[in-house]
Amino acid sequence: MEKALGSASDKTNIIAKKNKKKQSFLQYFKNNYILYLFLAPAVISVFIFNYVPMYGVLIAFQDFSVTKGIWESDWAGLSHFTGFLTSPNFLQIFSNTIKLSVYGLIIGFPVPVILAIMLNQVRRAGIKKNIQLIIYAPNFISTVVIVGMIFIFLSPAGPINGIITAFMGKPISFMSDPEYFRTIFIASGIWQGAGFSSIVYVAALSNTDPQLHDAATIDGASLLQRIWHIDVQTLKPVMAVLFILAIGGIMGVGFEKAYLLQTVRNIPTSEVIDTYVYKRGLLAGDWSFGAAVGLFNTIIGLILLVTANQVVKKLKGETLY
Repeated sequence: MEKALGSASDKTNIIAKKNKKKQSFLQYFKNNYILYLFLAPAVISVFIFNYVPMYGVLIAFQDFSVTKGIWESDWAGLSHFTGFLTSPNFLQIFSNTIKLSVYGLIIGFPVPVILAIMLNQVRRAGIKKNIQLIIYAPNFISTVVIVGMIFIFLSPAGPINGIITAFMGKPISFMSDPEYFRTIFIASGIWQGAGFSSIVYVAALSNTDPQLHDAATIDGASLLQRIWHIDVQTLKPVMAVLFILAIGGIMGVGFEKAYLLQTVRNIPTSEVIDTYVYKRGLLAGDWSFGAAVGLFNTIIGLILLVTANQVVKKLKGETLY
């Protein structure tokens, strides 16, 4: 009898808690409905432009025909995926994508952090603003212009080869030699984006309590010790979140610059998944195969994002969710 009464009271308490939560949410919504009205346009636009078009992914599993449309095209199952995975170019294209992304992440990720720490040490506001203007400016140059500059500077008659010729006697074919493509791609990406990426870290460092540095200085801490124990520790949560996002986008090398930097002779190292999808899916008109390769790329990126988030969570760092 007592057990029955106890179980009944437990159920009553659970129901009461659920009703309380519902009432509290409704009350909160009623009191703050204007905030939800402000949020509604963003939610609606994301739903319309990001989620509704997802039905187009169906063509990756079809032999898509423009005349028949998505709903009437014949189904092909996973044939396009298996065709890509068994193609002779798969290993080369996949490895090129991974190498460019991983090397770019390993070399490029610490650069904005270092720039932010260096900027934080500049005390004169005027000099600091001028330095920020110089390092932020490349981000606002279009990729087409950047690639044009690269071709001019690294051409056989360009200024860099002029210096090399003066010392070595002959120029180097940077743009046609596959060995130099990754270095050019990664270095130009760091130069273009590192300064602008440091803005987040500069903002995080601006919230650091100056008294921490003063106390550390009084205790005899050197500059490097203060940077490591104060600045770096302040940046750790931001670095963790941005690193997770970078891992999630590791399969997105960047179609535009990779395609523009391609030449006939550097294809062995410059052909990545994004450029392959463009050539096979759009130029060759194989819509279904291109969609399948693009979906494969997205799934790998999602797996990497979730995995990185879980690893950081295990290490008790800041995570996305």
